[in-house]
Amino acid sequence: MSDTESNPNIRTAVRYHQAVSRFAGPEELASFFHPEAVHTQLPNALFPNGTLRRLPELLAASQRAPKLLSHQDFEVINVVASGSQVAIEATWSGTLAVALGELPAGHVMGAHIATFIEFREGKIVAQRNYDCYEPLRSGIASDQPAEGKYA
Repeated sequence: MSDTESNPNIRTAVRYHQAVSRFAGPEELASFFHPEAVHTQLPNALFPNGTLRRLPELLAASQRAPKLLSHQDFEVINVVASGSQVAIEATWSGTLAVALGELPAGHVMGAHIATFIEFREGKIVAQRNYDCYEPLRSGIASDQPAEGKYA
């Protein structure tokens, strides 16, 4: 068994991402979190001012996701742990169930994500997300770099 597989916080963090991917209900999601949990989403294309949510707001937001997305998936690329903290590098894709701005229903959005999770008593007590979304407009060829995009 590798260090990654034997670390209980890593296993919990990966299981949590799997649960989010399949739109797990609030009861299941709550089981991953410490009652004092705080989720911080740093500013990004969808949340230009970022967000700060305590557990009740986080669970409420999770219930809105299936109304906006028909499918989503996290692919964990890398995960490391140090003490009570876990860092996950992942890609995310989500298929819109409804139109979002100029993006039509059925459009597949993508993001590159770094998530830093702190555990207390085996539960997530803090989560910080750095979400880098692919361009949020239709008609951009995926093999053509957008202005200013890395090559």
